[in-house]
Amino acid sequence: MSEPKTPRKTDYTNDAQQRIIKVILVLFNDVVDGLSPSVLAREMNCSAPVMTRDINNLLTAGIAEKVEKTDRVRLTARLPQQAIKVWQAIDNAERRLQESKNRFTRVTN
Repeated sequence: MSEPKTPRKTDYTNDAQQRIIKVILVLFNDVVDGLSPSVLAREMNCSAPVMTRDINNLLTAGIAEKVEKTDRVRLTARLPQQAIKVWQAIDNAERRLQESKNRFTRVTN
């Protein structure tokens, strides 16, 4: 049985970092057309200047891109590509597990 966790003495939570993570998750809602900065600000319950700063950080990191025709923001392929890697790793693990099951259920004489 595991021991109960002791509470941290320091809270390392940072509001700006938490918000930008939430922005990324909201951007997954429309990866084709993207979302306007005003919609993102409303979703995050923050001001336009704060959202501009967050968007700029996502653009700099290569996580998001501006859709030139609409000035909306959408995710680049960078994070979805990582999701594909996760599915591939799960598929590989399932394949190895099945190989192990087959090895243990094989009938030998």
